[in-house]
Amino acid sequence: MKLIIQIPCFNEEKTILETLNDLPKKIQGIKSIEFLIIDDGSVDNTSKIAKKFGVHHIVKHHHNKGLAKAFMSGIQRSLEEGADIIVNTDADNQYKASYIKDLVKPIIEKKADIVIGTRPIRKIQHFSFLKKCLQKFGSYFVRILSNTDVEDAPSGFRAISRSAAEQLIVFNEYTYTLETIIQAGHKNIKIACCLIDINGETRPSKLVKNIFSYVKKSAITMIRIYVIYKPFRFFIYLSSFFLFFGFIICFRFLYLFLTGDGSGHVQSLQLATLLILIGFINILFAFLSDLIAANRKLLEDLRNKINRD
Repeated sequence: MKLIIQIPCFNEEKTILETLNDLPKKIQGIKSIEFLIIDDGSVDNTSKIAKKFGVHHIVKHHHNKGLAKAFMSGIQRSLEEGADIIVNTDADNQYKASYIKDLVKPIIEKKADIVIGTRPIRKIQHFSFLKKCLQKFGSYFVRILSNTDVEDAPSGFRAISRSAAEQLIVFNEYTYTLETIIQAGHKNIKIACCLIDINGETRPSKLVKNIFSYVKKSAITMIRIYVIYKPFRFFIYLSSFFLFFGFIICFRFLYLFLTGDGSGHVQSLQLATLLILIGFINILFAFLSDLIAANRKLLEDLRNKINRD
């Protein structure tokens, strides 16, 4: 069984060597371990240091494409190199590499296809109280959307089986962490969690430059992926909202009209008509988007078949 440990990098010359040195060389149940660097448009010596270290594979982007694109470039290259299991970790050595053996164990034992490292959020000193709360709330929301039991959704420390990796598609360019969980949940890919510990902070996060910007982008990602995989349900919920208030206002007008007090409430009738119209349009969107989703699923199944062949 072949394991490839991939590390997305963007100007990581100060930390990449320490990260590589900590990676395991042997794991029980794994025949060979290879390292893969995804250089996402670095302008420093990241690739040179990795090459000098003896990294087996280097994928180089000519310009910075973002973490999500770098992650998927690594997944694709790992599959091409024949990986049975892919482990993703950060270049800043945030995650303790000694836990990689625990990540891959459920996959080796065929108990899961994706294993996500759960960090001790409450004990992380360089996380502010607000960030800890948002991490917990975000993970809770992802559990609802994905119907999984993932405890630390933003964690990038994860192991992925070959069969699961062949099915993953990342649509957004910001981050892959939330999207892949929601996607896996809707594709019935079995996900497990593994308690891990982390190293101290070596540098500020390059992804979370502003906590409120991160929350906004993460929320958009979660809603977008939910709409992609559950479009009928989304538009029916939206339609129900407009229809509910539309009929409430309409019944109010009818009551006033029948009791002789309908004059002067024409605006209410106009608003009710508009809300009901929007509600029925959303029902139409629900059926159209469901047909598009069915077509997308057929294309994904075809893509997976081509990857396997």
